[in-house]
Order: sequence, then structure tokens, then C-alpha cells
Amino acid sequence: MLTTKRYEYLPFDHIQIHDTLTNHRSLDRAKITHLEKDIVANGLLEPLVLWERDINDYYLVGGFHRMEALKAIRIANPGYFDRVDVRIVSGDPDEIKALNLKLNSDRVDTRITDFFQTVIYLNNANWSKQRIAEFFDKSVSWIEDIIRYAPLTTAEIQDKLASGELSWARAKTILQRSLQAEPGKEKQIIEQEMSKPVKRKAKPLPLQTTINRLSKKLDKNSKSRIEITHQDLYELLLTLQGKSVEQAQIDKVRKAFPMLWDQ
Repeated sequence: MLTTKRYEYLPFDHIQIHDTLTNHRSLDRAKITHLEKDIVANGLLEPLVLWERDINDYYLVGGFHRMEALKAIRIANPGYFDRVDVRIVSGDPDEIKALNLKLNSDRVDTRITDFFQTVIYLNNANWSKQRIAEFFDKSVSWIEDIIRYAPLTTAEIQDKLASGELSWARAKTILQRSLQAEPGKEKQIIEQEMSKPVKRKAKPLPLQTTINRLSKKLDKNSKSRIEITHQDLYELLLTLQGKSVEQAQIDKVRKAFPMLWDQ
């Protein structure tokens, strides 16, 4: 069972890196540089998370950017952070692997592709879908979709998912069509679907962007006028609120207020 054993002030040199416990994402050099300055000025405000596999055998589970920042600080300032604040956890290897991803997935920029390998690993390790879903605070159907479709994703699909060029909903549709294809034609169907142009949907504008664009319009011609209905104004306020906005509403606002969108 995954538990926090204790908090400790541990010698830095006792912390090891495990081959299968990673940051799931390339380290961001700018973030590390920022952390270096912040830690020197304010100390290590958030402890590193370590797995105690055996007695006095510690592996980093969470805090990879902080770890790199501490390494740089120690090189530039010998004697700094010889000991660091850590949270020591225990659990079986499957639980620790899941925790490693969860600590990363709690960050706001986590991509769905970051979950693929670990979710499939836990499923193969006989974790129930319900248990995986609860651990990551996701729905069971979300976990089921990853288990079903992630193994079918091509390198191109994964790259586009990771970059945001392709939505997970669109990727699932493509993979569903490949499953319905005649035997031997699955790859061809995926390539055909991936080559189709995707029409970008208009997105609700942030309030500040809306103000800025209206301001520019007024600077050019403060006496310009547009004719709108009460419904148009209502739809605009809904899109600026940005909650549960339907595409039809966005289309109406774009038609009534064309100056708020890039042409």
C-alpha cells in the first residue's frame, strides 16, 4: 500500500535516480534556471519525493526540476544544500510508478500521451480500471479509452497529440475507423484520415483580448457603429464567460462581432 513513511532532512548524495522513474517530459531548462534563483533566495519550499525501496535506499519519484536546480546550485556554491527536505514514501513498484506519473499529471500542462505507458503498465499489472481511475482522478471511461486505443496509436498520432495539433477525440475517431477497415488496410485508413485537413474551430476570446481589440477598433474610428440584437449581446457575454460554450454560440458571436477575431 502506498504510504508516506516520514519527512526527513536527508543528505543530498543519498538520493538516487531509478531507470524507470522519470519526469515523463524533457526537462525545461528555463524552469530549472528559475528554480535555482528561487531556491537560493527562499530555500526548498516543496520537498523532494523519494521512494525508500529498501532501508537507506532512496530513489527520486517527484521533483526532477528541483533536483536539477539543486545540482546546479551545489556546483556554483559548494556546501549549499548538503541536506535537503524530502518526503519519503513506500509502496510496491507498481504503486510507485503510478505515483511518479501522478506527481507529474497534477501539473497543468500534462498531456494525455504522458499517461499512455503507465496506464497500460498498471492495467497489465492487474490494477482494475476503477483503481487506476481513482488514483489519477479520472473517469473509468477515460482509462478504458487509453487501454483500448493507445496501443494502436502511430508515432505520428502520438506526436500530434503531444503537440496539440490533434485532439484525443479526433484520434479515437481515426483509430475506430481503422478497426473497422478490412484486414491489412488499417494503416492505409489511418494515413488517409491523418491527411485530411481539420477545420479549426473558433474559440471564445479571453476578456482582456476582447477589450484590446475593441480598443484598437475605437482608436481607428471612435464613431464606427455596428447593429446587434439583445441576443447577440447575450451570446457574447456567454462566450466571454467561457463555460459550456457551444460552437453555435461562438459562430453567432463571430458573425455579430467580426472585429473580435483574427481574419
